[in-house]
This record gives sequence, structure tokens and C-alpha cells, in this order.
Amino acid sequence: MSLNLATILRESAQRDPHKAAIVLGDATLSYGQLHAYAQRFAGALKGLGLEPGQHIALLLPNVPHFTIAYFGGHYAATPIVPLNVLLTGSEIAYHLEDSDAVALVAWEGFYDQARAGFDRAEGCKHLIIAKADPTDTAAPEGALNMTALIGGASPVSELPSTMPDDTAVILYTSGTTGKPKGAELTHFNLFYNADYTSSKLLPLASDDVALATLPLFHSFGQTVIQNGVLRVGGTLILLPRFDPTAAMGLMQKHKVTLFAGVPTMYFAMLNHPEAGGFDLGSLRYSVSGGSAMPVEVMRAFDQKYGVSILEGYGLSETSPVASFNVLDQPKKPGSIGLPIRGVEFRLVDDANAALTGEGVTGEICIKGHNVMTGYYKRPEANAEIITEGWFHTGDIATRDADGYYFIVDRKKDMIIRGGFNVYPREIEEVLYGYPGVIEAAVIGFPHDSHGEEVKAIVALKPGHEATAEQIIEYCKEHLAAYKYPRVVEFLDSLPKGPTGKILKRELRS
Repeated sequence: MSLNLATILRESAQRDPHKAAIVLGDATLSYGQLHAYAQRFAGALKGLGLEPGQHIALLLPNVPHFTIAYFGGHYAATPIVPLNVLLTGSEIAYHLEDSDAVALVAWEGFYDQARAGFDRAEGCKHLIIAKADPTDTAAPEGALNMTALIGGASPVSELPSTMPDDTAVILYTSGTTGKPKGAELTHFNLFYNADYTSSKLLPLASDDVALATLPLFHSFGQTVIQNGVLRVGGTLILLPRFDPTAAMGLMQKHKVTLFAGVPTMYFAMLNHPEAGGFDLGSLRYSVSGGSAMPVEVMRAFDQKYGVSILEGYGLSETSPVASFNVLDQPKKPGSIGLPIRGVEFRLVDDANAALTGEGVTGEICIKGHNVMTGYYKRPEANAEIITEGWFHTGDIATRDADGYYFIVDRKKDMIIRGGFNVYPREIEEVLYGYPGVIEAAVIGFPHDSHGEEVKAIVALKPGHEATAEQIIEYCKEHLAAYKYPRVVEFLDSLPKGPTGKILKRELRS
């Protein structure tokens, strides 16, 4: 039996083609229009010679072009590789090459870094530029215009017979060692996760309106907002860049019923000086994820706006929703809730032995329909992180008597800054490229609005000098804006263990 993720859009367009699907500023696309554009984009991909199974990468913010290209790719049976729009040219090149992407669809505002990455990726054959002005069909030399391609293409009217376990999306993530890895998520992984979220966890309907300011290239925004809301025929209000004033203004104007965000967004709205001037009374659901929600922020927001923030947990590798504080059971602030239906959690010790009982602490392992098939072209990493069907998250948690889970620490050194994963090893590699740096370590430290902030500790070679500002500027040139360290500390040497490994626990103390 076949399954294709574009069924989400197709069925809603068939039910109500005239219903508003996407709103950006003064522009609105109906379900019928959105579906037709996706079908035509699929035809354009086929016209370029793309074959089923080949990958296309998207470097797009929250604009209609993302959703068109996303579902258009599925109509063409070409798995999608969403890229963080903050990536630099060299980072884009790596992702294109590692994912074997044969086409890159990029927003006009990111053209420079898109071109720099595209030119370095020999296997990527087509650079497609998406523009805000639908009447502008021009394209830079050596590139194609998305609007022109859609206008000149014949639509693909039938969904391809992809199988439920075929790869639909490759989401890039990383551990504390090595380069970012692509998590292969199937049509079933993503379809069921979106369907369950919108029908059971947050019972949505076609009259629901969601603010889409979480990046759609991220698993949270992609599944919970885009796919979940389109699945029920609701309306997405796009906000490409989060700003508390703009967000609350749109929520008031469009009577938004669903807001999903990372804790930094809630923090910004809660503490905004003009927050009292906005009417957010239409909100029915507020969801938090991406990083731990401070309990006091949750309570204050709930009280101020008369809603109940529901916190969930998941990873790119789990489609992403794995657990949730459900509506029909008591909410426990500070908890990531209960595993969703069909998903199992277990806590294990360092020897991978299962831990039972209330209050024990161990690493969360996950098994279920939401778990990726593996990392693309990474058999060694897959064997290490998935054992007997259990995915090792690297997150340390406890479980209470009611079965609720509470994150207490991360086994990995990963930093979560403003909802984005920041991997110290990647930054450390850049720091070691700075002239004069002999030792480097990157850690996170608590931050009121971002959750965590990035700190670099470096030791310089004898006779070399550098300022914190110089090292930060160097990192800015080589890393996306959310990754570079905001604080640099200098030591004569970094603490090490008997094997010479730098002891980050001592740097954190």
C-alpha cells in the first residue's frame, strides 16, 4: 500500500479548494491554488530531468514558496532536504554534497550564500531562485526562476506510488562529534506524526488559525504547524522572522487559535512592554518545544494570557513529536509529558540496561513509528545510536509515579540556543583554525531569553595575542549567526584528564 506525504495537501484541497490555506502579509493562497502550484512545481522538476528518489534542498524562510516546493517535491517523489536559512556558503556546500541534492531552491534574500554553496557542490545541478514579486520572472545568470518554472510547467496530477517507508525528508542534525548528519524520515513517520498531533494531541479543525513563525525548515514547525494544520484544512499565518510585536499583532488581527514556539518566544511576548495592548483572547492552544520551558515563564504566561502552554518533547530523528502534556490529563510544569500513542520510552544506564521504578535517572531511549530509519550514508553512526529498534537520545531524564518524564541533563554537550541546536565540536573546529589558538572548548551557560548562550574558552600559543572581539568576528565569518560564541574567555591552558581530554565539567563549574 502506497503513501505520500502530499496526501495532506491533496485531501484538504479536494475538501475545500477555496478555503484560505496560507496568508503572508496582504497575500492569501487558497488550498486550490497552493495545490495547483505544488503540482506544477512537480512538473517543473520532472521537466528539468529530476527522477524519483533524487533529493532537492530548500533554503527558504516561512514563505509560500517553501510549502509549494515541499509538497511539489513529494508529488515528484523527490525527497526534501530543508536547510537552515542562517547557514553560510561553506555550510550550504557541505549539506548539498552530503545529501546528494541535485537541486537547490533558495530565497532571493539568501542568494549570495546560496550561490557560494551551490558553486562548490559539484553534484548539485540546478539553482532555483524564489522571489517575493510574482511578476518578476528574471533570474541571475546560471540560475532558474521558481515562478517562471511553475508558469511554464504541466502539472503532475497523480500522486506517485511511494511506499510508507520511503524517505520523504532528510533533516540535518548533529552529535557532539563529526559533521551534521541527515536524519531520514519516511512518509509514514511524518504523515502519522502530523495526523496524530492535529487530531489527538491538539484536536484541530478547519476553522483553526495558526501563526507559523517557527521555521518551517525545522522539524517542530514543519510537522506541528505546517503539516498538522494543513492536514485539517486550517489556515497558516506566516511570519518569516519572529518579532514579539509583529507576532502579537498578527495573532490579534487574524484571531489566531494556535501558537507554537520555543521558550525564547514566550519569554519575549511575556516581557514585551506593549503586551497588554494586544488581544490574544482567540488563543486555544499554546505549545512549547525545542528546549526546556522555564516553569516560572510558563506559569506567568498562562496567567497573563489565560491559556495553558502544553510542553512536548522530540528530536529531528523522531519526526519530531515523541511525548506531550496531553489535554485530558493534568499538566505538570517542568515535565515533557507522556509518550504519544504508539511510542515507547525507556530509561537506560551507561551499560544500556533498562532502569525501572520511580525517580531513577537514565538516558531516554525511544522506539516507535516516529523514529527515523537512520542517518543518510552513516551506517556506523546508525549502529551506535539505534540498538534493537531503540533510538538513544542522549537526554537524561527521570520518570515519576504517573509515567511523566522530566529532562534533567543532556548526555551530549549540545547547546540549545533560542530553540536551535548548537554543537560545540563544530565551533571548536573553527576556533582551532584561528591563528594562535592552541586549545579550545565550547560550552553553554544559562541565559534569560535564549535559554542558553555560547561561550568559548581558548588558550593561545606563546607569543600570540588576540582579543575576544577578534575571535568572535572570526567565528562570525565561518558560522551561522546562531552558532558563534558571544563570550570568549582566555586561559593559559584548559583542564584535562589523564588521557589529555579537555574536562568541560571543570570549565562549567
